[in-house]
Amino acid sequence: MKITTDSQYVMKGMLEWLPGWKKRNWQTAAKKPVKNIDLWQRLERAAATHQLEWEWVRGHQGHVENERADQLAVAARDIAVNQ
Repeated sequence: MKITTDSQYVMKGMLEWLPGWKKRNWQTAAKKPVKNIDLWQRLERAAATHQLEWEWVRGHQGHVENERADQLAVAARDIAVNQ
């Protein structure tokens, strides 16, 4: 399964940083708590059941699925703010 993202933070988090965070008991290399641990753990659990290929795309550059994801995220944010 291919995961396409415009977030280098998420992609590097999953591919590079996650093992070190876990080894350091969810602390960064600077010995600070990893932010959003609950979300990283949920993403790790979800990813564990799949063989993933990660692809980074530049945001807001016309990638059809990325533009649609951005539209959905903006709409969800607007709903949450206006509740």
